[in-house]
Amino acid sequence: MDVISVIRTKRDRGELSPEQIDWVIDAYTRGEVADEQMSALAMAILLNGMNRTEIARWTAAMIASGERMNFDSLSRPTADKHSTGGVGDKITLPLAPLVAACGAAVPQLSGRGLGHTGGTLDKLESIPGWRALLSNEEMLNVLDTTGAVICAAGDGLAPADKKLYALRDVTGTVEAIPLIASSIMSKKIAEGTGSLVLDVKVGTGAFMKNIEDARELASTMVALGTDSGVKTVALLTDMSTPLGLTAGNALEVRESVEVLAGGGPADVVELTIALAREMLDAAGIKDADPAKALADGSAMDVWRRMIAAQGGDPDATLPVAREQHVITAPSSGVLTRLDAYDIGVAAWRLGAGRARKEDPVQAGAGVELHAKPGDTVTAGQPLMTLHTDTPEKFEYALESVAGSYDVAPAGTGFTANQIVLERIA
Repeated sequence: MDVISVIRTKRDRGELSPEQIDWVIDAYTRGEVADEQMSALAMAILLNGMNRTEIARWTAAMIASGERMNFDSLSRPTADKHSTGGVGDKITLPLAPLVAACGAAVPQLSGRGLGHTGGTLDKLESIPGWRALLSNEEMLNVLDTTGAVICAAGDGLAPADKKLYALRDVTGTVEAIPLIASSIMSKKIAEGTGSLVLDVKVGTGAFMKNIEDARELASTMVALGTDSGVKTVALLTDMSTPLGLTAGNALEVRESVEVLAGGGPADVVELTIALAREMLDAAGIKDADPAKALADGSAMDVWRRMIAAQGGDPDATLPVAREQHVITAPSSGVLTRLDAYDIGVAAWRLGAGRARKEDPVQAGAGVELHAKPGDTVTAGQPLMTLHTDTPEKFEYALESVAGSYDVAPAGTGFTANQIVLERIA
């Protein structure tokens, strides 16, 4: 077996054999296949796709590259959630403690930013002292004592995916449906959760730009989970407009705490509760009310314990960028469009994301929104504030936001998109 033959097979639109898949994943994990060779294969997969048999085998090979976890010792049923990535998508932060407050255990293995989308671990690392890297023993202990844990996948869990995940981010192959599906599901199946809810984003700010591709990805992942004995359901949710009023690491943590305190933007609260209900239902918990757990402070209590258990200070002041630039409304009227992709790219350019896999991120960088589509604005009113520690980045970010919004004359009709578009089980 040799990697050139594997690359050529997929380059020429052939079907990879089980033996080819098993070999290339194992060889890449061991370092026998170089990054540039796996990059070529990933691009061939992006361009030419994989069938269901190939995807299932690729996922199984990723799982087989490492260990599998087991949560049978816990007294609670386990439920996990995964988002395919969006702009302002801080939902995991309030969701994990909320579901734990309602009686489930939430072993949330999360990732870092990919392209223009933010990463949950990058957001939480803006909290002083908080640790993403936990041993399996530490993870189980936090989960057992607080009901929820958000952390990085350990080196032993699907190590092939850990390498490929970072490579996809810097080679333009993030959007490949087979690689997205296998990346997500290899970690979730190896993680050992009993049930899984997938939040598959659709729209300009998502990797899936149209509902047909989102439906294909969701169906592929639901089938992979179900076939592996994990109760799996997917929601297709809108990502044409950023979620909430912030895109950036510390900015999103601050907004998440507002949600846990019973406030926060309506769209973030709506999606958090919708996903919580799906997770609780999948875990077999029928009598809990996540809306009540947000209102009565019990979700906030779990959040504080969870952050402290991972070394963070829930009362610490979050980082603030040294420089700000305010963008104002060019005219009075109704804000009718705010493009999620453009805002995500601006946040990335300001320092909230990475250009290379080894790049650091700025905790305080990002975009703060002062209006959302449907809001009435006045000429000169702040529309958004750009945050960064490096003011030379403003010019590059302003290029992205210049065409990101439309203001129409007052009285123009506006219909907001639904947050939840479809459910696939």
